[in-house]
This record gives sequence, structure tokens and C-alpha cells, in this order.
Amino acid sequence: MTTETIKAILTEQNPHWQGEHYTAVPRERLSTLIDYLPLRQIITISGIRRCGKSVLAKQGIQHLLEQGVHPTNILFLNLEQPWFIEYRHNAAYLNTLYDTYLQLANPQGKVYVFLDEVQFFQNWQVFVKSKYETGNIKFILTGSNSSLLSNDLNTLLSGRSLNIHLDTFSFSEYLRYLEIPHQDELSRTQQRIAILQAFDNYLQWGGFFEVFTAPTPAIRQAILLSYAQNILYQDIVPRHQIRNAATLERLFFYLMTNATREINYTTLSQTFGISDKTLRDYLDYFEETFLVKRLERFHHKPKERIKSQKKLYALDNGFLQTATKPTRNLGQALENMVFIELNRRALNLSYVRDTYEVDFFDGQTLYQVSYSLEDAKTRQREIHALEYFGEQLHKPGLILVADPLSNTDELPVDTVATWLLRH
Repeated sequence: MTTETIKAILTEQNPHWQGEHYTAVPRERLSTLIDYLPLRQIITISGIRRCGKSVLAKQGIQHLLEQGVHPTNILFLNLEQPWFIEYRHNAAYLNTLYDTYLQLANPQGKVYVFLDEVQFFQNWQVFVKSKYETGNIKFILTGSNSSLLSNDLNTLLSGRSLNIHLDTFSFSEYLRYLEIPHQDELSRTQQRIAILQAFDNYLQWGGFFEVFTAPTPAIRQAILLSYAQNILYQDIVPRHQIRNAATLERLFFYLMTNATREINYTTLSQTFGISDKTLRDYLDYFEETFLVKRLERFHHKPKERIKSQKKLYALDNGFLQTATKPTRNLGQALENMVFIELNRRALNLSYVRDTYEVDFFDGQTLYQVSYSLEDAKTRQREIHALEYFGEQLHKPGLILVADPLSNTDELPVDTVATWLLRH
């Protein structure tokens, strides 16, 4: 690639050099990014593909411009673009790109370098470390693999990076996109019907921007399928040199059918004709790329928690629509949604089971999720479980429901839609 071609690519990827502004729905993690920008540490933005990492990075660029940073002192590079494919095994090419940028833009003073989908280049961390230690450079990196970002940076730059994890749109962010007021009790009351309608859509299709803005259910499902397959075949298969990619794909979509349930490793390995180790590796890869998360059973002893049987959840509700046997199991979708939100908030989330079972425990509150409490047996089951563990753990319980008419005198009840917006 000639120097002039590189200059053209750099100019195309940095429209702010020509005075263009970046506009998008502000993400909740933007405030954290703004707080981190003045610090010396490298910032990493991790999250599943298509969750909005690039958009968040560009919102960070817009903030820097508004703070008076000269446009040419900010370099944005999407390393996954086709122009760079032939160089992805040559980390030294990152030096070529950066040197060409210095020639082209001639920045004066501190430079901000945004490297988008940095894991696309092998040994990228060597380039980042060399520039971090020798130049007046602030690095902001985005990546779609938790293990790659954390392990590689910690190896070379222990303690010198700060991570921001970005999920798909939260329910509050989704309402902000829809321009439905919801920031206080009065507006939530006034917009009650609009919020409930939005909630039904969000419950089914999740928080990927391109999904919930698609015009039809068929298109939404096709986009979700393409997202999952891109992660499987572009991020997992080549990185881990998986030969039986078809089994990997079948396993993922089967897991989406059985999301929110306990994992039986022996049964799964026999069903898919793979070893127990291979199965566990595949699940690790799904977690590394933010497709799923396993939930441990609560125990006071950390070793017992690690050994406990795990439950599995999708990290976006939309993926439930890609299951081998798609279902409108609203109870499953509701539980998965509550998990996603608690997973955002809690560092020590688990489920509790001993005689009874409680869906989630964050160390402070026991949560039971039920689509409705209309059925007497369901209502008593949920109440007895919370009362049982409430006495054992000395913690309060909360029942989360979808049906706004559900109620009980024994324990607090809240609708998931309201609960999502109160915290």
C-alpha cells in the first residue's frame, strides 16, 4: 500500500479533521469515558460486536473537540477495515500507519489515538506499549474479546489500563432513543402506556441498535443470526483454530433454546459428540466474546461456588430469537433480561438453591422473577423461596414481574419495566 493510499484512508476514517461532528444517542458509559480521558492510563472499551463501541469512542472524540483539542491531534483507526487484511499479521505496520499520520496531520502536543477492534492485528500490544512509554500519546482501544484485551495488556502494561465494558442498549437508553421521557416518577407515570409498549419490544428483541431499528421481525431475526455467526466464524473459529465449526454453531443455537437453565456438561458433550474439555472450551469462547455468561450457585465458600453447577444466560435477549427452536417463552425472556441488568450492576451475582430456589442473589437482595403471580401455586412457590432464604441469609427479597397487575401482601413486588428504570 502506497503512502498516498494510506493518507487517503486516514483522511476517510477521520472526518472530524474536516470539521464533521459525531452525533448519536449518548450512551450511559460516556460519562466514565470522559472521566478517564485526562488520565495517563490506556483506556480499553470492551463489548460484544455491534454493541456500539465505535460509536462510544467517537462520542469521546466529540467531547475532546468540544474541550478544545485540535482535530488533527485525534487519530481514529478502524483496524478491521478490508484495507488492512493483508497486514494483520504484521504489527510493525501499525508503526507505518502512525508515522504516515504524523506526516499528514503534523499534530502538535498530546495525541489521542483511538484503535477500533484492536484485536484484528496480531501483537498489537507491542506497538501500543512502545508508543505509550516513549510518546505523549493517550490510547483508547476497543475490542470484542475480553480475554485478549485483559491478558495481553496485563502482560505488558500491568496496572496501566482502565476498562470500560459496554453492553447493548439498556432499557433506559432504548427509551432515550425513542424519546420517551422516563427520568422521574412523574414522567414514568405519564408515559406508562408508551413505556410498557416499548418494554414488550425490548423484551423480545434486546438492545442491539440495528436490530430494534429494523422494520420487520424477519429482518431483526436475520440481523441477529448474522451477528452470532460473524462472532463464531470471524472471532472464535480462526483465533482458536477450531476444525469442527459446524458443531460450535449448533451448540450455540442449542444453548439459546435452553438459556436460563442449568448446564449439564456430560449430557451436552454426549449430545454433540465432543469431549468434556472441548465443550468447556467452547463455552469459554462464547463468554470471551460476550455471547453468554454462566452463573454460579451461591455458597459461602468460594471453592464450592466454582465447583457448583452453572446456569447459562444470553447477554442480549435478542439472541433468544436465534434458538434452534425459537419460542415466545416470556418467562424465560424476562428472567434473562433481569440477569443482564443485574450482571451490569453486581460483581458477585449468583443463584441460590437448597430445598427452594431463588433466581438471583447479588449479596444484598434476593430476586425472584415470575411473568405473573396470577396462579396461586406460582405465587406461593415464589414467596416461600424468598422467605426461606431471607431467613437464612438475613437479606430482603423482591419479586419481579411483567404483569403490572401482579401483587402480594407478603413481599415487595415490582414490574421489571419499572425496576429497570429506578436504578
